[in-house]
Amino acid sequence: MTKSRILLQLDPDPQPSVFDAVVAVDAGADQLLRHGGVSPEQVEGLVHGAMFTRGPADLKNTALFIGGSDVAAAEELLSQTRKCFFGPFQVSVLLDPSGANTTAAAAVLCAADHVDLDGAEALVLAGTGPVGQRVARLLAHAGASVRIASRREDRAAEVCDRLAKQIPAASFRPCATADSEQLAVSLLGVQVVVAAGAAGIELLPSPIRENSPDLKVAVDLNAVPPVGIAGVEPTDAGVDRGGVTAYGAIGVGGRKMKIHKAALRQLFEANDQVLDAEEVFAIGRDFE
Repeated sequence: MTKSRILLQLDPDPQPSVFDAVVAVDAGADQLLRHGGVSPEQVEGLVHGAMFTRGPADLKNTALFIGGSDVAAAEELLSQTRKCFFGPFQVSVLLDPSGANTTAAAAVLCAADHVDLDGAEALVLAGTGPVGQRVARLLAHAGASVRIASRREDRAAEVCDRLAKQIPAASFRPCATADSEQLAVSLLGVQVVVAAGAAGIELLPSPIRENSPDLKVAVDLNAVPPVGIAGVEPTDAGVDRGGVTAYGAIGVGGRKMKIHKAALRQLFEANDQVLDAEEVFAIGRDFE
C-alpha cells in the first residue's frame, strides 16, 4: 500500500502561510500539517513526530517545508531541524521563507537565458537583504563577478566578506549607492543588474539605467509602485526596454512558481535532501 505524502509546514509566523499551503497541495501533498508560531525550542518534538512514525523505507513520503516572513528565524528552524537527523532517520526539507530561495533561483535563471554568467559582471541592488544575498550566491556559483550594493558600503562589505568565506573562489565587491553618482559608478561595466529591494522603493532611476551602455539584462523583483528599476513593468518577461532585456516581479513569478512546485515534488523522491538556494537553483535549471 502506497503511503500518503505528508508535508509538515513549519512557520515562525503566528499564522502559517496560506500561499505556501496552497502551493503544497497543488504540488501533490496528500496531507498538510501546518504549524505557526514555531520557535527553535519546539522543532525537535515536531520533527521527531515526523521521523519516528514511519519506518526508514517509508520516510521519503514525509517531508518538511520551512517558510514564514522572517528569513533569519526560518534559517534557525532549519538549523535546529538538521540537528534532529541521525542515521536513516531523517526527512527531506525545503527552506523557502518569503520565497527567498525560489525567487532568487528564478531571477538568476532568467538572467542566464540572455547572458553567459560565467565571467559576467553583475550588480545586486539591495544585495544585503535575504533575497539579494541569495541572488548574489547563485550568480557567484554561476561564475559571475558580483557587486553587492547597499546605501552603506560597510554593510555591503560585511556581506561580501561572509559570502567570500562560503564561496572562496568567487569574486565579491561592495558598492555604495547612497546617491546618483555612486549608483552610476557601481553600474560601470555591468551586464546584469538585479533589484532585490523592499516593496515600493525605486533603486535604479531611468536616466542612470539608460546611460549604462554595458547593461544587457535588468531583473526587478518588486511589483509595488514605484518599481525597483524604473522603466521595467512588473509583467515584463524578456521584454526589450531600450536595448536591455527586462524582467519584472510578475514576469519572474511564473518561473518561481514552477520551481517552487518542482522542489516540493522532489522532496518526496528521497528522505535525505535539504533544499536551500543552491539546490533549488539546480532544480530550476535541470527541469527546463
